[in-house]
Amino acid sequence: METVLIPSVALARALPHSLLTAVADVDPAVTSSMSFGVLIVIFIVGALGVLGVASLIKPMHLALGFATTAAMWAIGYVAMVAPGRWIGEALFLCTLAMPVLFGVIAQRAGVSALRTGLVSAFANLLIIGAFLRDEQGGSRWTPAFYVGGLFASSAVLAWIGGFVARRARPIELPTPASLFARVAAITVFILLVTGGLVTGLESGLAVPDWPNSFGHNMLLYPISEMKGGIYYEHAHRLFGMLVGTTALVLLSVVLRDERRSIASVVIATVFLGMVCVQGIFGGLRVTGTLTTATSGTELSPSTLLAIVHGMFGQIVFATACVIACITSASWRSAVASREIADAGRLRALPVALVLLMLVQLFLGASYRHLQIPPHDGVAAVHPAWPIWGHIAGAFAVLVLTVITGAHASSRARELKPVRVFGKGLIHAVGLQFALGIGALVVVLIRVDEQIPAYEVLVTSAHQALGAILLATAAMLAAWSLKLVVRPVYENGVVLTPSKSAA
Repeated sequence: METVLIPSVALARALPHSLLTAVADVDPAVTSSMSFGVLIVIFIVGALGVLGVASLIKPMHLALGFATTAAMWAIGYVAMVAPGRWIGEALFLCTLAMPVLFGVIAQRAGVSALRTGLVSAFANLLIIGAFLRDEQGGSRWTPAFYVGGLFASSAVLAWIGGFVARRARPIELPTPASLFARVAAITVFILLVTGGLVTGLESGLAVPDWPNSFGHNMLLYPISEMKGGIYYEHAHRLFGMLVGTTALVLLSVVLRDERRSIASVVIATVFLGMVCVQGIFGGLRVTGTLTTATSGTELSPSTLLAIVHGMFGQIVFATACVIACITSASWRSAVASREIADAGRLRALPVALVLLMLVQLFLGASYRHLQIPPHDGVAAVHPAWPIWGHIAGAFAVLVLTVITGAHASSRARELKPVRVFGKGLIHAVGLQFALGIGALVVVLIRVDEQIPAYEVLVTSAHQALGAILLATAAMLAAWSLKLVVRPVYENGVVLTPSKSAA
């Protein structure tokens, strides 16, 4: 997984057309001389600009608008894999249906469908530069036409959805902060999937430079040149920028919607920092050092950072899921119970499981990045310590997950979040174990440099479900620490929280 997560890039859309063209057409030799100090200044100014715009928009509109964009990007990503084919064209039409769908949701939730569409257009400005390079044609009006068309079409499609649902039954959505955190978690998960495909297709260094792409400003790299491995790698970078922007706006939403909850503000701030660090890990994995050079002689890709980047991405996803929990209305109204048997074990097991899963994640990432695929008639090289460690770890994770899930679902049946996440762990770990066996088999039976599609699918599914398992364990740990309290006894009788306080 190689990515760059820059939450300030949306501001670049407001630059004058002449400046955009100049940046896009800059010679790589000139680009390499641009200092990181200048990039940091652009980053800070852009971040402040995004925060300023977000502060003017209602949190629920932000949540639904970014959800619309995430859905459009996910479907569009698959559509671009098969451009020109009927399935690709059908999926492209599905992307246009997303503003309509979320317009329906907005209307039923009692908020403006039109404004939801406008927020989605704002987020979609991140990729419009890729189309401008192919359609520019020397006209200074093309950027204005594209930007105006983007906002107009998004607004109209969302309004249509709202109009259709004007008499539909109202629905109740989660709190804006919790809903936006769920959107953030979904965008991170999509980023993990695209990163897994980059690794599975061995396209991690298809774009050799960072933060530029073949010397281009990353936002303006032409979509017509995104083919083969370049498409998978560069699309992953674009998803990274969406995640970065989402993390920045999430902090804005939490500061407004959860300002009384110090824990929510702190973890949202930490999440934004983690996203930025993850982006730097992804970039340095490609270049090996902070440089804007494009020459291979000046770049030194880092396998160690590839391992760290792959691991940390899953931790970022788990953090987003925990934020969604602690900003929910259920969390606010939850009352801890002192009458749960084995309370200490119920609190400790999920934490221990998270730690064990992190060790397992390190072993799996190490194997995936240290193995050498077969090439030029030479057999593959499979490093022994990570593969055998990962196999042994799989059995340990299986056993501890079943024990943790069984305890949570049986000893805390009346605590719904604990029970649900406990059962979820048990159901998911069996499938994950089977996918792990399948991933090992398909990797070992490969005999040449041709990558079978089934290998990519199985290994990527194994990685994605592993991320879901880690996030589920993290959410179970959070809820267990919140709801399960060690009993306090007086004369052999368990005191309830109210009696204990008295």
